[in-house]
Amino acid sequence: MRQISIYFFKLALLTSICLNVYAQDSRSKLIKAMQSKGHILMIRHAIAPGFGDPDNIKIGDCNTQRNLNHQGRKQSREIGSWISDNGIKPSAIYSSQWCRCLDTARLLNLGKVEELKALNSFFQMPQNRDANLSALKEFMVNQIPDNNLIIMVTHSVTISAISGQNVASGNGVLIKLNQSAPYEIIGVVNPSLIK
Repeated sequence: MRQISIYFFKLALLTSICLNVYAQDSRSKLIKAMQSKGHILMIRHAIAPGFGDPDNIKIGDCNTQRNLNHQGRKQSREIGSWISDNGIKPSAIYSSQWCRCLDTARLLNLGKVEELKALNSFFQMPQNRDANLSALKEFMVNQIPDNNLIIMVTHSVTISAISGQNVASGNGVLIKLNQSAPYEIIGVVNPSLIK
């Protein structure tokens, strides 16, 4: 009985080591990809407590929207520091027009932030879904693969529709621009786990 327990302990330890090595290799590949040219990092806005937005939401009026809290502002600064500390120099930063996205993008402190309507949420406005996604895909196809990383701060619904991935606040999806296809999903990026 003792030999079986020791066997399973060794097996569990070996599995844990292999998974850790695999995770480190995956993290290293994501960072190298972000340091190279021709990629887009779509980040979900940082922590903004609540669900959806009030019915009276107005673009440009943060008092009518769900906003970042203290933790979300801190998270945004930490993501920006992580990007900078890893030698990643974005060529452009785009954001949804929602305040929580603009604040996240600005608090990254990585450069000028440009509003991009195609990144806006359609969670409570499903009538905007097709037009937003069509405009966003066209925008992505027209990006030059020779540019450094492009950062896009947006919403969960937009990232999910583009990549098929659901990500938590402050996490993102790395996309590679290809000449033969509009884009290729490289992986999910969680800055708090990638050192």
